[in-house]
This record gives sequence, C-alpha cells and structure tokens, in this order.
Amino acid sequence: MKYILILGATSDIAIACAHEFARNGYGVQLAARKQDKLKIIAQDIEVRHKMPVTCHTFDALDYESHHEFWKKLPHRPEVTLCAFGYLGQQEKGQTDWREAWQIIETNFTGAASILNIVAQSYEEQGRGSIIGISSVAGERGRQSNYLYGSAKAGFTAYLSGLRNRLYKKGVHVLTVKPGFVDTKMTEGLDLPGPLTAKSEQVAKSIYKAHRSKKDVIYTLPVWQLIMQNIRLIPEGIFKKMNL
Repeated sequence: MKYILILGATSDIAIACAHEFARNGYGVQLAARKQDKLKIIAQDIEVRHKMPVTCHTFDALDYESHHEFWKKLPHRPEVTLCAFGYLGQQEKGQTDWREAWQIIETNFTGAASILNIVAQSYEEQGRGSIIGISSVAGERGRQSNYLYGSAKAGFTAYLSGLRNRLYKKGVHVLTVKPGFVDTKMTEGLDLPGPLTAKSEQVAKSIYKAHRSKKDVIYTLPVWQLIMQNIRLIPEGIFKKMNL
C-alpha cells in the first residue's frame, strides 16, 4: 500500500488533502502537535474511505526531533506533503522580533529542516514525491505581508533547488501556490470571491498535479496571470503602490 505523510495535518488544506489521497487509495500518516484533533481527523478519514490512518507528534520548530520523527514512522511514505505555515501579523512582526521569528521559522526554516531529511531518504531509495505548499505572496514583497512573503519566497526557492537536485534521482518535487484560500488561517480577511479557492479545490489540484508530475501549480490559473503582471511592474512604480 502507498502512504502519504502530511506535515501540519490540522490545517484545512491538509485535511482536504488527507481525504483526497485516502479516496484514491493511499494510507495516511497525519503529523502535527495537536494529537486530540488529529485523532478526530483520522477517525473521519477511516470511516469515509476505509483506509488506514496513523497519528504522529510533529513540531516544525523542534529541529532536533526531526531525524527521530522520520526514523520512527511505521511506514516509509511514498509522498510527503509539507502543509504547515503561519500567516502571523505583519505589523506586530515589524516591532516584535518574536512574531517575526515565528513567521520566518515556521514558513521556511522548519520546512527546510524536515524536508532535508525526507529528501536525503528519497534520494537514497531513488523514488518518492515531495509536495510543498508555498504562496503567491513569495513572488514579490508587499508592505502588507513581506515577512510572510519573504519566508515563502525562500521556501519556493528551496523547493526549486530540491527539484533540480532530485530530478535525476527519480524524486518528484511539486511546488503549490494556492493564492487566496478560504480557511481558518484567512478567517476575517476580506477575500475576493473569484480569486478565492476552497480547500477541496486545492486538494484536488494537488493530487492531479502529483499524478501528472507537474513542477509548479497555481490552484486557480488566474493567479499565474496576476502574478506575472505584478512581477513586471518596475520597482520605481511598485514601491509607491499601496499593496
């Protein structure tokens, strides 16, 4: 049986992905800090899809535990999905280093720490798939979220480097840029409906891209056009914009 490991498995997108992969015949390994919540998610998946689900304690910022975490998994997953993240508060992070640190460490350093281990394992066995959920926010720094955006920019570059390194080893690396998604993390934000995806849409696009070995996907294709245009704005103009 094939297995997927989902890191940060309590997020809305992660839960939707767990259901999508289980629906398509994958056993699921859920990893996060909140074990009580994971058990509820696991029971729901088992009942709906009749697939085995296990729960594992994982803390993205406890770097010293990552090797042991990977070693103790009951099944070596064919697919590893890195779904954790922290939007944080930009204004608070500008003056409170603890907030800035958490944004940067969660969205980049923690992901690089565990995926370094996963990548080495997959490289040695000559197969496997790594899926990283990044963000369109990483494509250009904006005053409203440049702490989060810079961390995601780093993560996007990291995944690109992994893809370049591992391609000849038979390992697939997929970068996902969902754009706006209606989740708990974005609750309270005024998101434009036509540009906002549901978690289930993201999950389906991820599974389809995984099957077809895509490199980079935008959940809603319109985001690729939007970000292409934003990247073309000259810096002298861009710095004056209220974004």
